[in-house]
This record gives sequence, C-alpha cells and structure tokens, in this order.
Amino acid sequence: MTRAVVPTDLRELVRAVGAALDGSGPPVAPAPVLAAAEPDEGVALVLRTSGSTGAAREVALSASALRASGEATHARLGGPGHWLITLPATHVAGVQVVARAHAGHGLTAAPGGEPFTAAGFAALVHQAPRGARRYVSLVPTQLHRLVAAADAGEPDGLDALCSLDAVLLGGAATPAALLRRARAAGAPVVTTYGMTETCGGCVYDGVPLAGVRARLDPGSGVVELAGPVLADGYLGDPAATAAAFRTDSNGTRWFRTSDLGRVGVSEDGTDDDVAAVLAAVDRDGVAEVDERGPGRLTVLGRADDVVVTGGVNVSPAAVEDVVAGVEGIGEVCVVGVPDAEWGATVVAVVTLVAPAVAPPVVPAELVEAVRRRVADRLGRAAAPRRVVAVEDLPRRGPGKVDRAAVARLVAGLGPAEDA
Repeated sequence: MTRAVVPTDLRELVRAVGAALDGSGPPVAPAPVLAAAEPDEGVALVLRTSGSTGAAREVALSASALRASGEATHARLGGPGHWLITLPATHVAGVQVVARAHAGHGLTAAPGGEPFTAAGFAALVHQAPRGARRYVSLVPTQLHRLVAAADAGEPDGLDALCSLDAVLLGGAATPAALLRRARAAGAPVVTTYGMTETCGGCVYDGVPLAGVRARLDPGSGVVELAGPVLADGYLGDPAATAAAFRTDSNGTRWFRTSDLGRVGVSEDGTDDDVAAVLAAVDRDGVAEVDERGPGRLTVLGRADDVVVTGGVNVSPAAVEDVVAGVEGIGEVCVVGVPDAEWGATVVAVVTLVAPAVAPPVVPAELVEAVRRRVADRLGRAAAPRRVVAVEDLPRRGPGKVDRAAVARLVAGLGPAEDA
C-alpha cells in the first residue's frame, strides 16, 4: 500500500494523474485524504464524493477502471481528442477530464480562480489546438450561462461551444428546455449520468457505455450499475463498501445508486410503448439496459428527494423540468417544506431571466404561469404552493445545486402569505 500524493496545482495534478494511470507513480488525491487507511495496490485516484447522501466518503478508483472509462468514452464520442477543462479538478468530473486528456491529445485549461463566463469560455475554445477532435465537460449551470448570454446578444460563448465535437453535460439534471435550446443552436450536447463511484459519467444519452450495465431494482425502482468502471470501494470504510457494492449470484458486481429510474425508448422518457421495451431488455425479471439497446435509462431523481404532499408523491426533478420551461424562469430547484396540514408543501426556488422585482419576490403572473403549467402536466398536487426568487442557487461540488441549503433558505423566509 502507498500513501496518496496531493498535488498543489493543476500542472502537478496532470503529471501525477498520468503517472498513476501508467503505473509509474503513486495514487493521487486532489484533496488531503481523511481516512487512516492507505489505498490498495492498483488504486490511481482517491476522490471525495460530493456529500449528497450525507457525509462525504473517499472513493478508491483503480487505474484499470479509469482507463476503461476513458476508452469507452472516446469510443462513444468518435475517438480520442483534445480536452478543455472548465470544472474544478477536486471532483470526479474535473479529474476525469485530466485522465481522458492523458489518453487523448492533451488538455487546455481555463485560468484558475476566474468565474465561468461566455466570453472566457469562447477564449478558452479559441486557445485549443485544431486538428484533433475537441471535447469539453460542463455542468448545466455553465450551459445555462452560455445560452443566456447568447439570448442577451452575446453569442460568442455558445458559438464556441457549437464548434466542438462533443459536449459532455452532467453533474445534475438538465432541464429539457435548456437541452432543446442548446441542441437547436447546434451544440453537440451528450447528457451523462454517473457518479464518483462509477468514474463519473457511464450512461450517455440514456445508453450505457460499452461494458456498462444499468438495471432497476424491481422493488424500489432504484438504479444499479455494473461494469469495469466501478470503484474498488470506500477508503477505510468496509461497511459502507459492502452496503453499496454487491455481487449477485452470477458473479456480477453492482453499485446501488440513490436514484430512481425508468427504462423506455426515448431519451426524455416520454415514450408510450414502455412495455414492449421492457419485454426486450428484461432479464430475470429485472429491467436492464446496456449499449446494445434498444432501451434507454431515464433518471427520475434521488429516491430520498420525493416530496409527499397530501399523501401524493411528487418528484422534484419532474417539477423542475416543467418549471424551467416557463418563460422568464432561469434555473430551478424544487424542495419540500414541512407543513402541518399537508405534511410537506412543494416550493420552487428559481432564478429569473429579467427580474422586475428584487428577490425573493416573484411577479404574481409568473407564479400563476408556473402553477398552471405544472398542474396541467403533473397534476395539482405537484404545483408549487410557493415560488421564490434568488439571485443564484446555493451550490456544492462541481456546480450541483445544494438542495439542503435551498430548503434551509426557504424555511428561513417563514410561512408564505398566499400558501
């Protein structure tokens, strides 16, 4: 066993990750390792999770898993390329860009410490050499800023995005309206699903990468993932490892996520003939998909995010997708707030494209448009009883919205006058 090294800057991280992947250097940890245990032989990276399921854990990723992830990614995208990094290299999305660049044609990095802007992104793309295929990984917040800037008359960032060969978009759910807008402009967006325990994204546009399998637990609908991209486990925490990573009777090792999913045909999960697809991909009574198709995995949101209001289960992710389609709304986070009468009430916290009043106030006509649109599509129980505006949503990790912080923010505002 060898203690992980902690690089001091991106340049050193790039060198250290390359050496760890090649087997010529020790494991790498972008942040100091908290666990007393040392990584086992073969481990190349030790990464902290974002802490979305509670206390952050330290995930041990082997060089073989990282190589399998990179090779499958390049195969899906059309071959190795030159990567641009705009995400912090302390989380899996950013470090994976470094790892893929090592197996590809190099890396162009944004200046450290500067906020993500459309102008800055355009400059970064222009710095990247031409000739090889060019790729970037973004989170939905970054894509939103590029689209918003273009809609405000500053198209350079979105134009630069459209010049790339592929744009991996993950880290959080992407509103359907934002995805349609970006693709209509010509951006080659590929939605990704995965987590630190799977070397980042391992399901692209609903289809698992080569060698990866996704299935739904028949009892709960929770997504489980298998394949060569799985982590060795949690450093220094064998109990958590045993609970999350389980081997079935066929010898296949599965990672149990915290997300609910469904299997269908279309990328957005709106297809009607789900039964036919399930019949084609069902194995031993378990709905499963892999790269051979024809099924697609649609992630419905975290299992523990479901809001029970008046005895009705409401999916925050579904409500967010509908609210994001309302004109004038930017980003959205939907949370449940305890309520004596309803058990919990659905609250939408949003950013406004062109705010006419200062947050947290939202114009009455916009609140009505949100409630009407959600009620029409998801039913009255799902319609937010409050719509609150903020300048920016609280975040954690690589651009993920911090739902707990959003819920605390709403609770701090006190009861709604019109609830």
